[in-house]
Amino acid sequence: MAEPMMTTWTGEELTAIGGAEELGLATPRGDGTMRPYVTMWVARAGDELYVRSARGPANGWYVRALRAGAGRIRAGGLEREVTFAPAESDVHPGIDAAYHSKYDRYGPAIVGSVVGEQAHEVTIRLLPRS
Repeated sequence: MAEPMMTTWTGEELTAIGGAEELGLATPRGDGTMRPYVTMWVARAGDELYVRSARGPANGWYVRALRAGAGRIRAGGLEREVTFAPAESDVHPGIDAAYHSKYDRYGPAIVGSVVGEQAHEVTIRLLPRS
């Protein structure tokens, strides 16, 4: 069976998911069942959505997401099947700015875990699947 074709986010989805305080991300187990959702922050930069591993490249959800290549998200009252893709190198300043704008109220130590060079390396672009 072929993988579903990727689509683009609608304006409504970008607003709902990108505006949500938190995002739940689930990855499939080897048998195809989904693991429980892991809660994290989400950033919208332009017409794209991104998540970052606050605890670096060894964080369990991040490792599983890279291995699986796809999963499910829920945020802003929506639930979508997604593909996980690397972020282009030129988008990181915009992603950093989005995280700062949305989450700076939590303080520099916390926001610092998802911005800057170390966070650029653990950024995942979320692509909707039809």
